[in-house]
Amino acid sequence: MTDYTQEQEMEIEALEAILMDEFKEIHSGESGLSTSNRCFQITVSAQDDDTDGSFNNPAQLALIFSHTEKYPDEPPLLNVKSLQGINTEDLKNLKEKLIQEASENLGMAMIYTLVTSAKEWLAEKFQDTEAAEAEAEEAAKDDVVVPHGEPVTLETFLAWRERFEAELALERAKLMPESALTAPKEKKLSGRQWFESGRAKGAAAVNEESEEEDEEDIDFDDDDFEVDEEDMLEHYLAEKSDSSTHSSKRAS
Repeated sequence: MTDYTQEQEMEIEALEAILMDEFKEIHSGESGLSTSNRCFQITVSAQDDDTDGSFNNPAQLALIFSHTEKYPDEPPLLNVKSLQGINTEDLKNLKEKLIQEASENLGMAMIYTLVTSAKEWLAEKFQDTEAAEAEAEEAAKDDVVVPHGEPVTLETFLAWRERFEAELALERAKLMPESALTAPKEKKLSGRQWFESGRAKGAAAVNEESEEEDEEDIDFDDDDFEVDEEDMLEHYLAEKSDSSTHSSKRAS
């Protein structure tokens, strides 16, 4: 014949030794259980005392139990209360879970098993909540656009444009031949002078060579020559006059 009272006393002694300050006896009127038997309360939190403190979970509950006459061959009376951070609906779900586990562990001392299950439930539920909050905070930080650089004002823009134009002029100067930088600028030629100097033929030859070899086009600066209709007419009349003179001399 099983001595239930002895088994129950042995379990209580083991729980006191293991849980120490987390385990205490309370008055049956505080337990919320319909019994006049001895009632006990165990404080359950997700974080163990021997952890490094990296996981901070403020949720905490009280697991209250009382042995029935034929415990452990019948389940104990159970109740759970929130000590910090647990709502009523979650407590109801946890209590149903513990009652189910108690019915599955009949025939053996099960209170410490139920304490472990409650601790795992706390860790899983509230650690997931903290992880979700941490992810939300990180996402919020990523969404914040931090401005970089100097704000643009009229003064800063003008200063930037001045520097840009100076750098652009310097780059252009580097690309120019040294002779173009040191030699004095030639006097502007008239249309007639430009034709007589032979530059027209040279320019045409350069253009033809560029088209044949598909090389870079040569641009002439407008400052180097200036051709207008009056200069071309003057040049044409002069050549015609010279030709008429030579013909007259030959005829005579």
